[in-house]
Amino acid sequence: MRKVMFSLLATLLIILLPAGCVRMNEGERISFADFERPVFSEVSVHDPSVIRVDDTFYVFGSHLAIARTNDFMNWTQIARNAAGDHPVFGNAQEKFAETLQWAQSNTFWAPDMIQLEDGRFYFYYNACRGDSPLSAMGIAVSNNIEGPFEDLGIILRSGMRFQASHDGFIYNANIHPNVIDPHVFFDNEGNLWMMYGSYSGGIFILALDPQTGFPFDGQGYGEKMLGENHLRIEGPYVIYSPETGYYYMFLTFGGLTADGGYNMRIMRSERPNGPYYDASGQAMIETRGPPGSFFDDRAASRYGSVIMRNHQFINNGYISPGHNSVYRDEESGKYFLIFHTRFINRGEYHNVRVHQMFLNEDGWFVVAPHRYSNQELLNYTNTDIIGEYRFIVHHREISAAISHSTLITLNRNGTISGAVSGRWLYKNEHSFIDLIIDGITYKGVVSHQWNEEIGSYVMTFSAMSNEGISIWGSKVN
Repeated sequence: MRKVMFSLLATLLIILLPAGCVRMNEGERISFADFERPVFSEVSVHDPSVIRVDDTFYVFGSHLAIARTNDFMNWTQIARNAAGDHPVFGNAQEKFAETLQWAQSNTFWAPDMIQLEDGRFYFYYNACRGDSPLSAMGIAVSNNIEGPFEDLGIILRSGMRFQASHDGFIYNANIHPNVIDPHVFFDNEGNLWMMYGSYSGGIFILALDPQTGFPFDGQGYGEKMLGENHLRIEGPYVIYSPETGYYYMFLTFGGLTADGGYNMRIMRSERPNGPYYDASGQAMIETRGPPGSFFDDRAASRYGSVIMRNHQFINNGYISPGHNSVYRDEESGKYFLIFHTRFINRGEYHNVRVHQMFLNEDGWFVVAPHRYSNQELLNYTNTDIIGEYRFIVHHREISAAISHSTLITLNRNGTISGAVSGRWLYKNEHSFIDLIIDGITYKGVVSHQWNEEIGSYVMTFSAMSNEGISIWGSKVN
């Protein structure tokens, strides 16, 4: 039934050619010559968590950085850090002093914001020492998204030495969570949950009271979703897809610095609290480091389906993209991936980026290769797709290595030549495409996008294999 529902809804992706898009006949390519050139403005928010209020999107991030936008392209910076008189939280150092004191920190890590049934905005903030999981998480509340906020106090602590933890046992960082990186969400039945965690004992989920935003009593740290023995996995974010009936969990693997190999992965479940599986069918609860290990990236890299890692097209690319949130527009059905990234040869400097996502034929999300520029899927034909592409493979390994583009050609006879060889098949009615390379089938979606590097619209594809490897193609004009 799920596949039937998805197939029916997928047909809604067919969109008439908009004004400015010209095709003389079915044997000619679409011309993007008259398409409007997009304009972008940049902001810097690490670990951006998105929330929509009326027609405005806000992102809240680490160090209490905040930005807003109306179109996911042009952004306004509201705050950059937690110092001084914060425009939303006031004197945050004083207001959230209990959390900072417990965590032995002077700043804040990745938060989340949600509006509950009472109409108020609940801000889940946290702080962490950093070189240990000494962390605390609290809630603040306001009638207005831009404040002022009242602190409701700490709800979770971690990293206590030789003391009982929330589950009644002596805290053990190998199995217990680091209480940071919350994501609070409603499931499809109206239940409220919080998934959280980073490194240490893994990723956990708690049931929350939708009236208060606080965890229900008696859960301890909640239910473990994955992780043990300090694997570098963090930043959980969950979204339900009505098209497929699945809950999708997004996680970032690796380290956040420019040389840390940060990369985004996805897995899915029929329930908000799991079990979650990746595209190859692996149960994510099996994701753990060997006993006594610390930051075993080889153990972590085997799990989760990779959707983006370090990559470079010609000169431009992303370094350590990650810690994302996701937004689904109910009216259009569009999905957006919101994340921070660093850049080629620019050190630790980072900006917010937004890419559109599509569901492939198997109901897995694939990420458009270039940033969102308000484009719509069109009624493409084989003629539009045939040609030479810059081709990128998002491998599983967690490293600072960059996936550099190579050149391939999707030939008129359905073959693929160049750096790789194989076959391709375009399924026009859903914008779906199959690419069979070295005997492995990648299922994806074709779209057109603005390529900033060359300053024009181009055809692209994004696809994923059952092994959880993603590939991108950006056409050479």
